[in-house]
Amino acid sequence: MAVNQQTPLQSGFTAASTADEVMTGVDLGGKTALVTGGYSGLGLETTRALVKAGARVLVPARRPELADARLDGLAHVTVFPMDLADLTSVRMAGEQLRDSGVRLDIVIAAAGVMASPERRVGSGWESQFATNHLGHFVLVNLLLPLLSNAGGARVVSYSSAGHHLSDIRWDDLHFGNGYDKWLAYGQSKTANVLFAVHLDAVAKNEGIRAFALHPGSIITGLQRDMTAAEQMERGWIDAEGNIVGPGFKSPSQGAATGLWAATSPLLDGRGGVYCEDCDIAPLAGPGGSMDDGGVRDYAVDPGSAERLWQVSARMTGVNPDGGT
Repeated sequence: MAVNQQTPLQSGFTAASTADEVMTGVDLGGKTALVTGGYSGLGLETTRALVKAGARVLVPARRPELADARLDGLAHVTVFPMDLADLTSVRMAGEQLRDSGVRLDIVIAAAGVMASPERRVGSGWESQFATNHLGHFVLVNLLLPLLSNAGGARVVSYSSAGHHLSDIRWDDLHFGNGYDKWLAYGQSKTANVLFAVHLDAVAKNEGIRAFALHPGSIITGLQRDMTAAEQMERGWIDAEGNIVGPGFKSPSQGAATGLWAATSPLLDGRGGVYCEDCDIAPLAGPGGSMDDGGVRDYAVDPGSAERLWQVSARMTGVNPDGGT
């Protein structure tokens, strides 16, 4: 079971390790990676590191012109339009990639939203769950044939310590009984972990392994829906906008765990686990909190992971059987 796999490997890296450090000696020549959110924040750091290691990188973007501008000068990067909150857009992008016949070795699902005001997308879906989870669920399922052809492919799902805030609200997924932006965020981050758990279970026989992770606390564009006053109240920044939160990472340090999960040979033959600080995270205790780290048992429960997969498949009409 996934719970029993949550044992740190003593990787040699720490919370302070940077993208360059975890990628030292990694050769991705001839490999192709896809990075959602690959033109901002940790996704941009990830794209840069993958290109530096020799990979070709595909970057789906809600704002392609901005992505082109930010990625200008990076070789072997291809930008194409896609909006995770619009499943028609996601399907179109996935089908175009499948038609192209490109082989994918790595998918890093780094895009996301946090603490958003109440918004509805699709069929009235809560937007954080739809964007952070359902959009990636549809995209990765459409891309499974391209990953299974690669052999040794990995899918990395960005979650967060925010998953401690909420299990899946099975009876009220879309907050029809009152909206709380932080519980909605927490639920979406739990969904990101459960997605990796079940994806690994159904795809490992095709040579695809999946991982989820907490990148750490980092100030990036992810906080765009929060006011400066909210961030000051939480002790993240001061009145001048300087980052003062204890333990906050740089973007390079924040990108390190995702890159480690995507490339580390220590993870060969493993999958369905939650990582933090460039290692497999321990299981959190029943009284644990976001600050204590680790992963909650409900986020790596195989039964819940399969249930969420089936619910997501019914909602989106994508891959109800959970196979490749």
